[in-house]
Amino acid sequence: MTTTLLVVAKNEEEAMRIIMPQVKPEWVDQVLVVDGQSTDGTVEYSKSMGYDVYVQKEKGLRAAYTEVWPLITSDYVITFSPDGNAPPDDIPKLIAKIREGYDMVIGSRYFEDAVSDDDDIVTGFGNWLFTNTINLLHGGHYTDAMTIYRIYPTKLYYQLELHKPETYERFEKMYFTKIGIEPILSARAAKAGLKMADIPSHEPARIGGERKLQIVRWGLAYMTQVIWEKFIKNNYKA
Repeated sequence: MTTTLLVVAKNEEEAMRIIMPQVKPEWVDQVLVVDGQSTDGTVEYSKSMGYDVYVQKEKGLRAAYTEVWPLITSDYVITFSPDGNAPPDDIPKLIAKIREGYDMVIGSRYFEDAVSDDDDIVTGFGNWLFTNTINLLHGGHYTDAMTIYRIYPTKLYYQLELHKPETYERFEKMYFTKIGIEPILSARAAKAGLKMADIPSHEPARIGGERKLQIVRWGLAYMTQVIWEKFIKNNYKA
């Protein structure tokens, strides 16, 4: 089993200088940074650390995944936010848990005694609402369906058709935004009947940088997307 840590970054040099040295080289086989056209020193710092670095051409979260995915060299991928929200010492825990035979393991901010120090009233309610909507519509048992911090087989990205533009475009056009993959990944993984598990992962507050959430537009786009998914017939396979 080989593992890639996929670091999704944009203008996160300050946080990365604190967070990334905590990632021990022996934990993973590849550290791959996908950079969203940073204007600070994120790219330069990542290269100085010896990481594989890709600067995306098209803007937006899902474009970052689509463009960088062919560069992943491992059987499994851990998607990781370097802004301080994802504790690096949970990386070995995610790997150990998926070795037990799970198809996806989530570092949940709300499982057991885990909490989020980054939530406010709006984001906390939104995460609860989306998680429960996905559970209700798609038969999931998630405690945190929205987090980026998770591990799964690299090939699952293609098996769940997350690379296809039609998975996202109608909702992006509808709300004039660009969205990520985590809500639809959670929905389709549940529909496919994947064997999933959580580990508790306390979410610290972000370090520096700017919060990039588009709460209203993303919220509307994601909710429309996961509801629409209820009516799509598919042959998703684990």
